[in-house]
Amino acid sequence: MIEWISGFQPVQQALIGTLFTYAVTALGAAMVFFFKNISKKVLDGMLGFAAGVMIAASFWSLLAPSIDMAEQMGMIPWVPPVIGFLVGGAFLRLVDKLLPHLHLNAPMSEVEGVKTSWHKSILLTLAITLHNIPEGLAVGVAFGAVAAGIPSASLAGAVALALGIGIQNFPEGAAVSIPLRREGLSRTKSFMYGQASGIVEPIAGVLGALLVLVMQPVLPYALAFAAGAMIFVVVEEAIPESQSSGNTDIATLGAMVGFAVMMTLDVALG
Repeated sequence: MIEWISGFQPVQQALIGTLFTYAVTALGAAMVFFFKNISKKVLDGMLGFAAGVMIAASFWSLLAPSIDMAEQMGMIPWVPPVIGFLVGGAFLRLVDKLLPHLHLNAPMSEVEGVKTSWHKSILLTLAITLHNIPEGLAVGVAFGAVAAGIPSASLAGAVALALGIGIQNFPEGAAVSIPLRREGLSRTKSFMYGQASGIVEPIAGVLGALLVLVMQPVLPYALAFAAGAMIFVVVEEAIPESQSSGNTDIATLGAMVGFAVMMTLDVALG
């Protein structure tokens, strides 16, 4: 796979990588054609797994390379990662504040963002879309870093990140479509909403790669920005939701397994 993707231009690589992560989201959403309900324990375990993957990816694939790149560029090693990380979290907080969305299992009275009359199905889809903005950006920036010739960035590492993000997108797709089916939507509509939550990833991935190629000095900041945005999503949404039904041990074990899988992918391939 790595040899095959090496034949493409960086932006094309970012597009391919994020189209893969989107496809896995759609595959997860397609579970609605086979199941109308899903065990809350299973769902919480999958959400915990997704959180673990995102935490590991934030460090192994984003923050650690950001620190290395900052040092290689003659910057104070900790400054770009800290600034990028905090700005990434602040950006997601702004999006979270403005974009209307509804967390899983929350009543309509707890809709976040600006006031709207949108249906619950759209609000649930937008909640998962928030996850996918930093994920797509992270994959795009990782491929852009390879093209920029940064020694600590490798094509294998970028592919590993895309694989890890793709794996954790499967439960996210199911986490949208199956609850919508349970709410009374048809299987087709539930699937369409579920897969739609991942469409933003190819867009963010291409933008991330283009940004890095045009403005290479911002690369350490861009990597840390994606990490900060993902950690914000994990702490503000993924972990609380996975623990909200009392399945603490299952969600925690899921997070541990997710972290281990992403760490293994990054170290083994990167």
